[in-house]
Amino acid sequence: MGQKIHVIGIGSDGLFGLTTLERDILAGCDIIFGSENVLRLVESLKGEKRKNGPDLQELSESLQKLDVGKKVALLVSGDPLFYGVVRYLSEKIGKDRFEVHPHVSSMQMAFARVKESWDDAYLTSLQNQSLDKVIEKIRVSETVGIFTNTVENPGEIAKRLLARGIDYFKVFVCENLGGKDERVTQAELSEIVDMDFDPLNVLILKRKPGRPDIPATSCTPRLFGNPDDIFAQSRPKTGLLTQSEIRAIALSRLSIKPTSVVYDIGAGSGSVSIEAAQLCYSGMVYAIEQDAADYHLILANSEKMGIRNIKAIHGIAPEVFQGLPRPDAIFVGGIGKEVTGLLDAAFETLVPQGRMVVNVGSVENLYVCVNTMRKIDPEFEVLMVQISRGLNQYGSLRFEAINPSYLLTAVKH
Repeated sequence: MGQKIHVIGIGSDGLFGLTTLERDILAGCDIIFGSENVLRLVESLKGEKRKNGPDLQELSESLQKLDVGKKVALLVSGDPLFYGVVRYLSEKIGKDRFEVHPHVSSMQMAFARVKESWDDAYLTSLQNQSLDKVIEKIRVSETVGIFTNTVENPGEIAKRLLARGIDYFKVFVCENLGGKDERVTQAELSEIVDMDFDPLNVLILKRKPGRPDIPATSCTPRLFGNPDDIFAQSRPKTGLLTQSEIRAIALSRLSIKPTSVVYDIGAGSGSVSIEAAQLCYSGMVYAIEQDAADYHLILANSEKMGIRNIKAIHGIAPEVFQGLPRPDAIFVGGIGKEVTGLLDAAFETLVPQGRMVVNVGSVENLYVCVNTMRKIDPEFEVLMVQISRGLNQYGSLRFEAINPSYLLTAVKH
């Protein structure tokens, strides 16, 4: 197999920031691979310096062609395992060929400088994908960390976000972290459009309080199963919206007809209501929501989608049922503490052969709902839906799992 290839993370402080072991490894290397920036930090070392570019396939081929007797290091900035090259190279060459020596990631340093937590942030790199591929995830995030590139730099990113109506982030640009010329700039997106920054930077976006998402405008609405991003959603509750795949399955189990009357209880931003309304185009959907902010989002999303057969009701079920026409179908998406009473009352108001579908996201609520559903329809059905979405990363297809969801269906015989 030959010598191990040492992948060593390094900071802007160069050799001084490395451990004694890492310095000794580099000093004994015959060949050191790295970008122009990191090789500049180790000019004093005697090993042959080989510059590598952003083409990871080319780097992989170069490493595989090396003489097995050579002592080799790959020098990278920060943590090689955090949006670094190790994952790709391990798949192409094999994990056993490498020893990894991480350094503090510049992303970690950036969040430390601005004193923001990054445990729930959306982190991405524009070194290996375009802004167009991640802009919708940025749009719905609370906190974002971005490794920029020379073309999609902070000013260009700000310009593109503003062009999409995404103006609700304050921005931090962290340059040359750990170096003598380190600088952190806090500004509005509009202020950094024409500013110049060093290529070695990390961009952090932090959503301003109380700002809902601007709905996506880049796709044509479907009859049902629309992308989650097309709907404006409340903050910080994004992620509680019934996801597109779950909506599609739930609507199929509701058996909505063109003239159906549908209740959407706990309607949230109105995603299920809107798609149900498109199916019952000669009927009516009553979107019931007790949260005032979400109630107004139902109105805004309905207006944006041009849906007229929705009546948004700001109130609490089952109290608001009085005076409404009896439904052919009920979707329950907002399960609160009064689960038993709500499901009993909702099922009672259904017309004969009407259907009720309950969406549950936790095992605890599933247990309570199952016990209730057994009483109102002994033949009720349960689906556990587990879906993973394809994701292109480093030229490979991967899958990103979304949280499991449970759909319970009862029919009024």
